[in-house]
Amino acid sequence: MKQKLKDFPFDIQISFHKVLEQYEKEIGNIKSDISREYTEKVLEHVSQFPELKEGFTDLKLLKKYKEPIKVLLNDLFPCILTKNEIKAASVPFHNIIFNSSRRFRQILKTAGDDFELDLRNIDDDNIYIFACIQILKQYYGYEFDISRPLYYDIPDEDGIIKHYRIAINADFVEIIPADDAPKITQQDVDLLVQNVNEVEIWKEKIPPKSYTFKGFTVLNLTDVTIDDAISELKTTLLFEEVNEAEELHKLEEIFRSIYKISDLRVGFTVFNPRDMIFERMNNEEANSFILDDELVNDCSTGICEEGFQKLINKNTFFTISNVDSYVKNNDNLLAKNLKKNNVKSCLLAPVAKNGKLLGVLELVSERKNELNSINAIKLNDILPYIVSTVERNRNDFENRIKAVIQSECTSIHPSVLWVFEREAKKFIKDMDKDGLASFKDISFKDVYPLYGQIDIVASSEARNDAIQKDLLDQLQLILNIIDEAYKIEELPIYDQVKYRISEFKEELEQKLNASSEQKVFNLLQKEVNPLMSHLKQQSDEIRKMVKEYKEKLNPETGIVYNHRKKYDETVQQINRTMSRYIDKKQVQAQKIYPHYFERYKTDGVDHNIYIGASMVNKKPFNKVYLFNLRLWQLSTMCEMENRFYELQESTPIQLDAASLILVYNSTMSIRYRMDEKKFDVDGTYNARYEIIKKRIDKAFVKGTEERVTQKGKMTIVYSQPSDEGEYLQYIKYLQAKNYLGDEVELLELEDVQGVVGLKAIRVNILYSPHSGESNETITYEDLMEELH
Repeated sequence: MKQKLKDFPFDIQISFHKVLEQYEKEIGNIKSDISREYTEKVLEHVSQFPELKEGFTDLKLLKKYKEPIKVLLNDLFPCILTKNEIKAASVPFHNIIFNSSRRFRQILKTAGDDFELDLRNIDDDNIYIFACIQILKQYYGYEFDISRPLYYDIPDEDGIIKHYRIAINADFVEIIPADDAPKITQQDVDLLVQNVNEVEIWKEKIPPKSYTFKGFTVLNLTDVTIDDAISELKTTLLFEEVNEAEELHKLEEIFRSIYKISDLRVGFTVFNPRDMIFERMNNEEANSFILDDELVNDCSTGICEEGFQKLINKNTFFTISNVDSYVKNNDNLLAKNLKKNNVKSCLLAPVAKNGKLLGVLELVSERKNELNSINAIKLNDILPYIVSTVERNRNDFENRIKAVIQSECTSIHPSVLWVFEREAKKFIKDMDKDGLASFKDISFKDVYPLYGQIDIVASSEARNDAIQKDLLDQLQLILNIIDEAYKIEELPIYDQVKYRISEFKEELEQKLNASSEQKVFNLLQKEVNPLMSHLKQQSDEIRKMVKEYKEKLNPETGIVYNHRKKYDETVQQINRTMSRYIDKKQVQAQKIYPHYFERYKTDGVDHNIYIGASMVNKKPFNKVYLFNLRLWQLSTMCEMENRFYELQESTPIQLDAASLILVYNSTMSIRYRMDEKKFDVDGTYNARYEIIKKRIDKAFVKGTEERVTQKGKMTIVYSQPSDEGEYLQYIKYLQAKNYLGDEVELLELEDVQGVVGLKAIRVNILYSPHSGESNETITYEDLMEELH
């Protein structure tokens, strides 16, 4: 136990003079002869120990005078209540405890020899300030309301923390200033109340040991474990913890205190009413004793009929006090999982609102009958808070789903969300006013567009090549099966089908055309598939070959899906990686100046950027932000090319990329089309920009049959001389940074339908063959040698 605090405004002097004065004052008013005689004998007995009245500072005297102290305080600590009351005499904040009731002594004994009483959430500075306030109140007469509950947290024999609220009786205390104690003025008090947490100021005005605490206090403890646990539960549920594992552990400790079960475990299972299934929480740390390792389960098969009716239909408790007996009579998922987790009794409580089940709170114990229908009622005071929390978490999760849908499935970028929110507020206001409202089109004027794309070179040819290979492989597999069948029986139909397949195979080897896949599909449906049912009956070898053949088919199309699968997986992996990379880089780009950004996947990834003052709420715009964003776009696309080829080491097939940037020098207007739910250029003149975007990658270098976009090179298309100068400076800078090589071409482009006078800069990209070695760069040709 703590003894006397060294740094404390009081010098402690334990004394019983107030009790003796009270006895001496009241003795003449006692009418009962027995009571008067008893009181006289008590005073006579205690008079033999003058230090009890004069006071003492040596704590060893508490033990020496234990018997007369007990006699003197008998009226305050009646023996008949010693087994029930949790009571003791003490000096506050010092844990100097004496003359304890038997129940108090037993509680401390159970806590262990190394346990020390310690007030909850109060440090030495708080104690000092609190003691000073007592001086201001009791000695100087200032009125301060500092009432706050004080608690001791004491473990029982099972290690369960029990909570006790402390009531302090200070009727037997006298506060005496020392000779050198500074006198407290009103000005001092004004300063102190404005600086209640500044302990140094309090120590300056009321120095340590400047007053004497003469007397003792009486402590009364009340077991408030359940009330405190419910309060702590409300706090835990109200505020989301940073660490979910710690939060769940805390909840478990709270329920252990409420139920006095040291190893009680807690779980939770979500109920999905739409699909009538149980689901795990969106939290990997949370237990579910209904599901265990399962993610979902049908309600009707997951638990028994009684549990289904009580939890889902009646929203009442379902208790299993003897799990072993329950397992013998039930073979559902709940029974299996309770047995698997060594549960012997459990309590399943419905978390429901307005008759609709939200989830199931699960309490389990490893001992029979510990959880039952009687102690289930303890949850009646707790469930409302859990219901509110589960409902809030469900709403938060649904909001997250909506946010993901908005982010991934619509074109409302966060940078322009403020405009939509403003219009939405107007819409709601108009709707509430007269029931008539319309959502106005959103438009932004005088914005600069930026466009870029990183496309897969010859993607159509690569896809067609994959289709051709799959069809040829499938025809060859069929021929192999027929050849094997012909060894068993020489049927003319085999020859006829073999001839037809060979004919198709020869045609496919020469060229794949638009109707090739449909022709093969018709052949399979009409001639080959009916034959397969017969062939697999011929021998074990043919049956094995037919099985292997069918395993290679796409179940939806009935066509071999091998090379196309590799192509599709490669394109998906490229698009996913490129999209994630530019999305991540976009977070940095928004710091340059807020702007609208969208990207979409084709055979590669394209992106649009719009920047201008009209898109930002109250932030001045300068063209320097545009220049910074253009440089960011160019460097980012060089980095994306590097990521593209880094990916080639793990993709099923190797593909090439070609990158293009379109520079547009004029501002334009864009409008959010409500019918299409996307931004588009506004006005006929601005439509020219969209035409250029759609046709530019098909343009040829003037006087040649060479496409302007080439693998291993960055192509920058523009129309104004000022754009050329600007981008040549960017290129020079990125050459110094080892992003771009020295092969710079200035090109004129053939006129594209509706677009004339375009030019291009084309420069080779440098690649870092080994991730993290940015100083080591190579050309595209060297990169291809390394990859292949």
